[in-house]
Amino acid sequence: MDEPIRVALALGGGGARGYAHIGVIQVLQEQGYEIVGISGCSMGALIGGLHAAGQLPAYTDWVSALTQRDVLRLLDPSLKARGAIRGDKVMARVRDLLDGRRIEDLDVPFTAVATDLFNRKEVWFQQGPVDAAIRASIALPSFIPPVMLNGRLLADGGLMNPIPITPLAALHADATIAVFLAGEPEDHLGKAPVRESAEPRPVDEWRERFRRSAARVLDRETTRRLAARFGSGRGSEGLGTVDLPLADVSEAAFGELPRDLGFFDVLELSLDVLQSVVNRYRLAGYPPDVLVTVPKNACRTLDFHRGAEMIELGRTLTEQALAGASLSRTE
Repeated sequence: MDEPIRVALALGGGGARGYAHIGVIQVLQEQGYEIVGISGCSMGALIGGLHAAGQLPAYTDWVSALTQRDVLRLLDPSLKARGAIRGDKVMARVRDLLDGRRIEDLDVPFTAVATDLFNRKEVWFQQGPVDAAIRASIALPSFIPPVMLNGRLLADGGLMNPIPITPLAALHADATIAVFLAGEPEDHLGKAPVRESAEPRPVDEWRERFRRSAARVLDRETTRRLAARFGSGRGSEGLGTVDLPLADVSEAAFGELPRDLGFFDVLELSLDVLQSVVNRYRLAGYPPDVLVTVPKNACRTLDFHRGAEMIELGRTLTEQALAGASLSRTE
């Protein structure tokens, strides 16, 4: 029999869309490809680390069974932390699965990519506890708090490298396959099934509670501090004036914001803009042999109850991408 084609896998971040990575890996294994190395940021680091440790099937069974109420309990919201959710409950489950495994002891070479916010540099975890590397890499700003390690403030690696292909350059692979989770939207995706009950979704209830609580905190505690820091020098009396001739601007110039545009939607849109620009720059320098692109409207960042659906989408998109590729083994 011919030896299998060796592939290096770069897995990007994108919240719940990262479940698609599971489908990617499943298809590669079923079609006989040998995964000889993985690098990932955010959810890509989580899925990649679990696969390299041999624990992805157990994790897949767990997330595929999560309901919306399960997700509400796991989100672990907090107004005191440096992010909307702590992530402690999810990481506790991941730590149980990894059971103290270290990166250098994994059967598959693995790199988790984080961002050093103080020094504006990438950080590659290629040694040490797998769970610690994953926790640093999944710290998506405004969602999950960053972590401090040896004087470095570490956050989501996708801020600087949305598809971390560069850590795979030294591997002896026949091809590089990259998975991008913020592709252009498609009309038929991203629409959750309509619930027969008129009862609000648990995740929506949590979003609304967080929005109201955050507004109260900002009104009460933060406005004066922001005014003193960013205002026009008038202390806490106001946030200052905008240097813009508003008299020349018609009120009709500003339309109403979309009614369904929420707090987390604005964060997602902002991150999408950032990652799309960085991603184009990165792919120009390190183009993969195969690019699997998941539309950004496949699901929202916190839709972690849609595991089975995202896994199936990842399978479909990977089969399509491989069908249009011509990969072969090199010596």
